[in-house]
Amino acid sequence: MKIKAYIDEFLQHCEVGQNKSVKTIENYKHYLKRFLEFSGKDIPPSEITLKTIREYRLYLNRYTDKKRRSLGVKTQNYHIIALRAFLKYLIKNDVKTLAPEKIELAKTPKRTVEVLSREEIDRIFREVKKTAKNGSRDTAILETLYSTGLRVSELEGLNRDRVDLKRREFRVIGKGSKPRIVFLSEKAAKAIDEYLKDRKDNLNPLFINNIKKEILDDEKRRLTTVSIENLVRKYALKAGIIKKVTPHTLRHSYATELLINGADIRSVQELLGHSSITTTQIYTHVTDKKLKEIHDKYHR
Repeated sequence: MKIKAYIDEFLQHCEVGQNKSVKTIENYKHYLKRFLEFSGKDIPPSEITLKTIREYRLYLNRYTDKKRRSLGVKTQNYHIIALRAFLKYLIKNDVKTLAPEKIELAKTPKRTVEVLSREEIDRIFREVKKTAKNGSRDTAILETLYSTGLRVSELEGLNRDRVDLKRREFRVIGKGSKPRIVFLSEKAAKAIDEYLKDRKDNLNPLFINNIKKEILDDEKRRLTTVSIENLVRKYALKAGIIKKVTPHTLRHSYATELLINGADIRSVQELLGHSSITTTQIYTHVTDKKLKEIHDKYHR
């Protein structure tokens, strides 16, 4: 049997055996398809050697698409991670091939994140006029993003019948189909409550668009991730903030404020829904810098 057939088996295993998310499976399929394109022919797994990997990495590094865009180091590593997962599956099933642990990832620059100060957050919130069209909705969205650290896709998928405003909590299914409990601040719960009182519909999505109000299809009226990203960007620009501000910037700012105010990193990991503590540790250098600024400002 050759690698194309094994790849099909591997993707089925990811779906059924490992319960991987649809997005993860799509990514694996995309990256492994590129390895097939590089090979030029359907080869048996036993022909994958360290020499093959060196040539593949060179292929990825020199790759350009139709628009002459190349692959960044991080994206190249995603290809290698997918290949290692595939090889690990083969080894586990007694198929002779290259040991995945022999393949190392390329070194990437240390990841940094952009965060907003409390003053910048307040400036953004002040730009929302509650009396304006969509004002109560946009206030509720910004308050929810900042008080929960939700990913934009998680916010998009919220339904009003799932959000308990009295207990100020709800459950979301995050990356990798991982469930977690999310907590709302009093301000966010109040903002959502006020927004829902303004609503004259029985649609289930928590946040809806105002396009063609006569359409009563839940999903057609659900506010999209693109619309949420656009409104965050709009209020940041109105507030005079020149940084690139996205819903994920609010997530970063939420996590940073928790750490600065004394939350332990394991708790922050749970609140963000990170599978690995390593992902959460990207915030430590930001909080160290913030704490130094506080020290310099208040210690004489």
